[in-house]
Amino acid sequence: DALVSELSDADRQERIELLIDLARNLPPLPERLAAHKDATHRVEECQSPVYLFVELEGDRVALFADAPIEAPTVRGFVSLLVEGLSGATVEEVLQVRDDLIERLGLPEILGMLRVRGLTGVLRRVKAEVTRAAIARAATPPAANGQGAASSHP
Repeated sequence: DALVSELSDADRQERIELLIDLARNLPPLPERLAAHKDATHRVEECQSPVYLFVELEGDRVALFADAPIEAPTVRGFVSLLVEGLSGATVEEVLQVRDDLIERLGLPEILGMLRVRGLTGVLRRVKAEVTRAAIARAATPPAANGQGAASSHP
């Protein structure tokens, strides 16, 4: 919420700078996930190759992502989601408002195609969290490794 407030309160140039700063903070994918950067995990709506991975650790979401350095605004938004949603509950992630991109003021600084791509990223995060939660609920606790579930093989 603090990052959302900071971005929404910033002027146009500050918003761009904040996204670039966030882009620098996106952690690299763990090696075990990097091998699975494929069409299954790619956000199709995004022109830049963005890959998302969701795991549930107990009742908390672990979000991992990869976005190209050459697309700093996209990478910054992805980093914002990773930072803001990792450690949240499934319910908290699903309650993120669909108008987040508008609330951040991103349509003012990004083109329509980028906004469409970022909307796709947010939708995909929610869909993958839902998928992982359903998989966890359908798997007996002893079979799923202490209650862990993921949206990837």
